[in-house]
Amino acid sequence: MNTSVRFKNLEPSDALKSYVREKLDRMEKYFNGPAEASVVLSIEKFRHSAEINIMGDRLTINGKEETEEMYSAIDMVLDKLEVQIKKNKQKSRAFRSKGKTGSRASDQGGDEVSGQPRVRVQHIEYKPMDVDEAVMQMDLINNSFLVFTNARTETVNVLYRQKDGNYGLIQPRA
Repeated sequence: MNTSVRFKNLEPSDALKSYVREKLDRMEKYFNGPAEASVVLSIEKFRHSAEINIMGDRLTINGKEETEEMYSAIDMVLDKLEVQIKKNKQKSRAFRSKGKTGSRASDQGGDEVSGQPRVRVQHIEYKPMDVDEAVMQMDLINNSFLVFTNARTETVNVLYRQKDGNYGLIQPRA
């Protein structure tokens, strides 16, 4: 991880720099690509402050902690950032998987999303025919329904197989 460390009202220390870099390198596992971290360590009166901004994988995370010791401020802000990164990564995974199931729903029968019933989308081609011809087609195919254009009325009709073996016809009113 590309890390820049700045000191404010504090003598620059190689020990603090290496400590911050070592801790941030452990967080690199959460990023797929390159990530950058900007660290500002400062002291104001008796407060030791650590502010860290991490940018990577289209994600920007900011955190700041103030304690009475610099090392504990660094540890606390890194813990806070780690929670934020995990939370954001989990949200993006959930969003991506939700998008995938949404597209799969229209192709393969759908998924139950937020308590809604499944909806299966099937594209069909229907052609003009008489009801008698549609019944003959239903005998040939193994579907429970057939959508066709009624040749006499030129409207879309649905012929379906009932549980008792007879057929039902759905046609719009004129």
